[in-house]
Amino acid sequence: MRTATYFFIFLNLSLALFEEPAVYPLPFLATSVLEVLCLLVFLGRLTHFAKVTLHNVFWKDTKNICIMVAILLSLTDLAIYGVLRMYDVRSIRWSRIVRPIFLINFAESRQIRRAFRSIRNTLPEITYVFLLFMFSLLMFSLMALKLFGERNLQTAEGLPYFRNYLEIVFDLYVLVTTANSPDVMMPAFDFSSWYTLFFIAFVIVNTYIFMSLFLAVVYNNYKKHLKVMPRGAC
Repeated sequence: MRTATYFFIFLNLSLALFEEPAVYPLPFLATSVLEVLCLLVFLGRLTHFAKVTLHNVFWKDTKNICIMVAILLSLTDLAIYGVLRMYDVRSIRWSRIVRPIFLINFAESRQIRRAFRSIRNTLPEITYVFLLFMFSLLMFSLMALKLFGERNLQTAEGLPYFRNYLEIVFDLYVLVTTANSPDVMMPAFDFSSWYTLFFIAFVIVNTYIFMSLFLAVVYNNYKKHLKVMPRGAC
């Protein structure tokens, strides 16, 4: 039973690869039939669970309510999408975002729920570090706007360089990952090599200090909550 449940959960999640817009497109009829099959299996599993569980216990369990709501939303969205498709009206399958609910809330997914709850409990405690990081990013972005905004610099593509605050925030956010290094600093470097000190300071503070601190806080708090949570909790 557990293997079959996991198989159909995996199949249901994998449908995103074949539904429009798809990586490997399949006809709408094929994907809809597979989705309905998965939902029927989930409904059958839930019905079987209701048969072997006390009535009051079953309806007080929020996991069962979540699964039923997810099945109802998925079927409703599938029906609406199919009708609109018949009339050549373009729409979006919004119910895809509820599919992970099946992975988390079935009784067989106890370990996944433990990990999910540990992540949820960790989030409030890492908020302060994240806010400090965002404050640093916004302040460095403001400094970059003051340093380079009035220099009329241009990128290699001929676009304005560091003249829009929101674009600066995004470019420096990408620089935290070093994905756009050293390209992001080349226009400033060509103007004056001293400007590289700004980017070196930014990388040291945000990439090497804040990211390491952020990772340490996430790891320690996640491990703490995972240990504190009872193993039988579901």
